[in-house]
Amino acid sequence: MKIMREVKRNRTAEILHRLAAEFIRDNSTKTSLITVTRVELSPTGKESKIFFTTLPESQEDTALKFLERKTQEFKRYVRDESRLGIVPKVDFKIDYGERNRQRLDELSK
Repeated sequence: MKIMREVKRNRTAEILHRLAAEFIRDNSTKTSLITVTRVELSPTGKESKIFFTTLPESQEDTALKFLERKTQEFKRYVRDESRLGIVPKVDFKIDYGERNRQRLDELSK
């Protein structure tokens, strides 16, 4: 039973990742490139954090404000484009971990 819940959570995270990338591609202005890096679901599956990075990096705050403004529209998009029974609460976050990993890669070269 526990394995089935974990499989369902992983599948839900994958669906949210794909739909977030599509939604951002279709709705963002082209002033920056916003990339969805990962999705974390709470153990209950009722809350999600969608992490992203931007190029150029200076556009992170602008992108975060844009995504926060569009959160309800994104939830409607997920409801319309997926067969998820309950759409989790969505919270967009800047992925500082990914940004730090990229910096380490640059420094190691």
